[in-house]
Amino acid sequence: MSTVRLLLVDDHEVVRLGTKALLERHPHFSVIGEAASEQEAVSKAIAHEPDIVLMDIRLAGGSGIDACHQIKKALPNTKVLMLTSYAEDELLFAAIRAGAVGYVLKQVGSGELIRAIENVARGEATLDPTLMQHVFDEVRRSIEKEESAAFNDLTAQEKQVLALIAEGRTNREIATQLYLSEGTVRNYVSSVLSKLHVSNRAEAAAYAIKHHLREHI
Repeated sequence: MSTVRLLLVDDHEVVRLGTKALLERHPHFSVIGEAASEQEAVSKAIAHEPDIVLMDIRLAGGSGIDACHQIKKALPNTKVLMLTSYAEDELLFAAIRAGAVGYVLKQVGSGELIRAIENVARGEATLDPTLMQHVFDEVRRSIEKEESAAFNDLTAQEKQVLALIAEGRTNREIATQLYLSEGTVRNYVSSVLSKLHVSNRAEAAAYAIKHHLREHI
C-alpha cells in the first residue's frame, strides 16, 4: 500500500491528538493536516488534497455532512470517512447522500478503525457492523415504497384485473370471476395497459410480477 494522506476533522483537540497518534503508528498513513470546524475542514482539504478525510459529523459551528458535501464537490477523488459517536439513521443516510464512503462509530477499537481506513484507501465502502441492519431496513422500506407506487394510478378493480392477467386468465375468465361483462373487462384491460404504459397483456403481466402486485392488493 502506498502512503495514505489523511486529514483529521474533529472539534475536540484531545480526540484529534489521540487519533493522530494512533494513525501515525501505521507505516502507510500520514496525517497531513487537522481541522476543527466545517470551514477549516473544507479549506484545508482544498489546500492539501488528502486521500482521505476522517470527519466527525457534528462540528462546533457547522456540520461534517455539509463539509463532506463541499469537499466531494471540490475534490471528487478525495474519500470521506465519517468517525462519529452518533448511530442515528438520519445522520447515517445524510452522510451517504453527501458522498461519504464510510461511517464508523468512535466506540470501535483501534484495529477496526485502521481496517476501515485501509478499506476506504482501497476504494471500498465501509460501514460499522452495528449499523448494517439499519441500511438493510432502509433499503427494504425503499423497495416496498417503490413497488407500492408502481400501482398508484390503478383503481382497486384495475389491480384485480391486472392480477388475473398476470395469472394468464382470459377476458371471459376474468369476467366470470369478478362478476363483470366481457365488455367491461376489455375496458379495464385497455385502461390498465394505458396507465402502465405497456403494449400488451404479456408486458402487463411481467410488470405485475416484477413489482409484486399481490402484496399491494
